Amino acid sequence: MIATFFGIGRLRPGPGTWASGVTVLLWAALAKTLAPSLRTPFLIGLAFCIVLIGIPAATRVSRSSGIKDPQFVVIDEVAGQLVALISVPFAWKSFLAGFILFRVFDILKPPPVRQLEALPEGTGIVVDDIAAGFYALLAVHLLMRFGLLK
Repeated sequence: MIATFFGIGRLRPGPGTWASGVTVLLWAALAKTLAPSLRTPFLIGLAFCIVLIGIPAATRVSRSSGIKDPQFVVIDEVAGQLVALISVPFAWKSFLAGFILFRVFDILKPPPVRQLEALPEGTGIVVDDIAAGFYALLAVHLLMRFGLLK
């Protein structure tokens, strides 16, 4: 259940995109209930917890399926997408940019993202998406810094 993010990893086409989209929507709903000053620390803590439970869950599913990086394991997309939204303003344009940029970096896997996939088992499955999330985070914040995103 954890590795597939409650079955979302079984959706087609593009289970990673489904997981990222649901993550953005769930974060938007949760962030709305939090005081603005609590959103960033809460999101960092949430992403950290998802990584901590996601790595062993991804490892377990990878081992049992015999697949190095099963496409239906999407807890890595959840973690990476959360990283991409750290300190992003609570606005649909910011969330959309974070979503799109994360998916682009997750699919293209610029260095060292692709190299991180070589880490063993669940670590490689999850950590490459965390790196893609950091690329997206940087890109969103650069867009905001230069006034291209508000």
